[in-house]
Amino acid sequence: MQVFLPRKEKMVLKYIKDIIFLFMTVVGTLGNMSVSVNYTFSCWGSPEKKPIYLILIHMAFTNILILLAKGLPKTIAAFGLRNFLDDIGCKTIVYLERVARGLSICTSSLLTVVQAIIISPRTSGWRRLRPKSAWHILPFFSFFWILNALISTNLIHSIRSTSLNISQHINDENYCYFMLENQKIKLIVLHLMVLRDAVFQGAMGGASGYMVFLLHKHHQHVLYLQNSKLLYRTPPELRAAQSVFLLMLCFVFFYWTDCALSLIISISARENSLMVNTRNFLALGYATFCPFVLIHRDGLWLNFGMLCGRN
Repeated sequence: MQVFLPRKEKMVLKYIKDIIFLFMTVVGTLGNMSVSVNYTFSCWGSPEKKPIYLILIHMAFTNILILLAKGLPKTIAAFGLRNFLDDIGCKTIVYLERVARGLSICTSSLLTVVQAIIISPRTSGWRRLRPKSAWHILPFFSFFWILNALISTNLIHSIRSTSLNISQHINDENYCYFMLENQKIKLIVLHLMVLRDAVFQGAMGGASGYMVFLLHKHHQHVLYLQNSKLLYRTPPELRAAQSVFLLMLCFVFFYWTDCALSLIISISARENSLMVNTRNFLALGYATFCPFVLIHRDGLWLNFGMLCGRN
């Protein structure tokens, strides 16, 4: 009995892992679809198309791409159906996953910056940068797609399906593997990715810090009014700013924990399956929980719907 116990434990752990992958993929996809449909109708019914709606719709669409490109194939592979993708399918899935990851960083940064501009005081110079219509936001989306599509082009040449040559080194995805590529190209792509992440996360951090400062001033103002026994209702754009800030904290947690685990795994002499699986869950974490952060915060559809209405 003792001989088979470790095997049984592995089977149980694998089953639990498979269920978690399936749960995160399905629930996350449904949640993002719900957010996307809600803001699409809000945008459609609005007298002027609110830029913040488009950012949230794009974020939900990006999350769906991540879940479908990374979560769905991993779930299928985890349940025993390996080599279900041919070479073209492998290139497409891994390429979309990389592009979607970059889009997530860029869109989250744009959301934070636009939100910080929206809640800035009327006398602030930042107020003049506030987007007035959807046409001011769409060029950013085009730039994000082009940028991330170009950065990820090396994957088209370096990804192969395991069904073509299973003697090659197979990564933890179980359905695709990375071929050895030119070190010069690899370094160029790595530097571009680091530069992209640094720029957009720097903008995100600066905007988040500015929002914390404005929210702190607002909190002090509320305390003063309460001490003066005056009634005061928090403006909807400030409630939305609190939600965006919470969303950014969620993003930072999943992103940097994922980076830390990736670094540990890459320098580790032995492969740690627990760390690999944890990293895979974290890669889906933000895309899964993001819509529910928006849904949970006091009926955020209404708050975001009123986001640009004040002034």
